[in-house]
Amino acid sequence: MSLSYEERKKTILELLEENGKVVVRKVEKLLNVSGETVRRDLERLEKEGFLKKVYGGAVKNRVTFELPFDQKTMLNAKEKSAICKKAAELVEDSDVIFIGHGTTVLELVRFLNNKKNVTIITPSLPVLLLANEHFEGKIIFLGGEFERDQKFTSGPLEEMALRHLKANKAFFSAGGISIEDGISDYDLSGARSSRTMMERSNEVIVLADSAKFNLTTLANIGKLSEVSIIITDKNCSDQMKMKLLEQNVELIVSDEME
Repeated sequence: MSLSYEERKKTILELLEENGKVVVRKVEKLLNVSGETVRRDLERLEKEGFLKKVYGGAVKNRVTFELPFDQKTMLNAKEKSAICKKAAELVEDSDVIFIGHGTTVLELVRFLNNKKNVTIITPSLPVLLLANEHFEGKIIFLGGEFERDQKFTSGPLEEMALRHLKANKAFFSAGGISIEDGISDYDLSGARSSRTMMERSNEVIVLADSAKFNLTTLANIGKLSEVSIIITDKNCSDQMKMKLLEQNVELIVSDEME
């Protein structure tokens, strides 16, 4: 019986995670499939952002650029929504929460309707607009220099405001999550914003679809040891789950959404 793409993908990503690279010939033998099938899988995984193809195989991806916000909203949309639904379960009545920038955390707002006396603090314009439509609690919008492509405020004014605030929980996404390099973002301003939220909250909760694992982007946010919880989708590999456990990071896997 032939393996499905998802089954092959799981094995390929586990090999990549363990060795930092995969070789087409080795994958052929391991999965008992043709080289053409492996190369097609690698091409698809590259498009999904999991790896970078090289001669004879593929290596871990290292990303230094970010798509504009509007282009990212449709990427892994079901996974992001499921992640946010699970994240909302961690929000308690009367909580003060930071919600960072990015498309992954945006949907969290939609799942907070049943919470009482919650305060949202955010630098994200899309979060502000969505909260204005779907959220009945208090909203604090952080001022600063507006990043047009990613639609959030940053800089000294935003950081100064954050330094004068304190939250029970910080929810933010990341450009990449790596065992070696920790949590990272695509630009310095975004990383600094998330970093300040980490320092001004009691719990740090990172929302990231599984495509973000084994990626290191331009700017470091913090170490994995500084993260309380990571919430991701069901495609997170067993290898990554074990490594996060070794780092004492609680991992929550979201339910699949139709």
